Amino acid sequence: MDPLVHLIDGPRAQSAFTLRVVMGPPWGIDIRDGAALALVVITSGRAWLRREGTDPVPAGPGDVILVSGPDPYLLSDRPDTAPGIVVYPGNRCTSLDGEPVHLTMSHGVGTWGNDPEGPDSMVIGAYQDTGEIGRLALAALPPLAVLPAGSVDPAVVSLLTREITTARVAQSALNDRLLDCLLVMAVRAWLESHPDTAPNWLSARHDPVVARALDLVHEHPGHPWTLEYLAEECAVSRATLAVRFQRAVGSPPMAYLRTWRLTLACDLLVAEPGLGLEPLAARVGYGSAFAFSTAFKNHLGTSPSHYRRTRREGLTSPFSQEGQTSQGARISPEARVPPGPRTSPAPV
Repeated sequence: MDPLVHLIDGPRAQSAFTLRVVMGPPWGIDIRDGAALALVVITSGRAWLRREGTDPVPAGPGDVILVSGPDPYLLSDRPDTAPGIVVYPGNRCTSLDGEPVHLTMSHGVGTWGNDPEGPDSMVIGAYQDTGEIGRLALAALPPLAVLPAGSVDPAVVSLLTREITTARVAQSALNDRLLDCLLVMAVRAWLESHPDTAPNWLSARHDPVVARALDLVHEHPGHPWTLEYLAEECAVSRATLAVRFQRAVGSPPMAYLRTWRLTLACDLLVAEPGLGLEPLAARVGYGSAFAFSTAFKNHLGTSPSHYRRTRREGLTSPFSQEGQTSQGARISPEARVPPGPRTSPAPV
């Protein structure tokens, strides 16, 4: 199970925000929600994306936009249209002078915009937190990426649009799963069309020996691996595995295993707050809570308990500091919060 699979196998898929947006020109939205990752699919008309340090990027029907990282970005009908709406953490939206625009721009279930019959429409999904594995899986993405129409299955887009705009039982759970599908399709399409930017764990799969070793490590992190045992499972000598793995991945097999285990541990600490350190340590391949805690602190500079506490506090805080003083209204009744403190895994 590689990092891209793990991306949707935890709290990331349970914290997504989805909305159908319909706009009539001129329009511009300044998005400052602090989301770790946003996905936008243009369903009709056209939109321009702007972000500091990048040129304006156009997107048409069927195009998919991936916005990585919490920095603000602009969506508008033209590359020079000034924003008239600001979206803050918690998905609160205001006019430029701070007036709430929730009621005036809501048009039924899951639909929002300045004109319910506007020519420009899109489906937006935002993950407020992607977790440590998510950051590992998405490391190859640029801050802004536009994929051409056909990169994701239009049937999934249509189904997600229908579910967003229909109040039915278990709607949010189904929306999350459909958004996950679109995300994996989009990230996979980007990585396949930009192989030079692919992370080491993906590009290394061209070597069958290294691919086998990566599969074993990813799928069985709790196994008591040694270099000798891993080499035996890959049907090569220790020296051969070490050389080929280092050349393909950029780090020794045991160093990659340690990074993967501790990256998994980071997400488990947050996703399963009731999981004790002893069983958690066993799940990620450590013989005791003490050995796990020592390795964790050496790798990340903080104890597992402190990491869990700070990350949980970040995920459960209802508003950011800015949100506490602003008078904006929520687009959604569910408060969505910015990600907690980041602690990135060591490069592999």
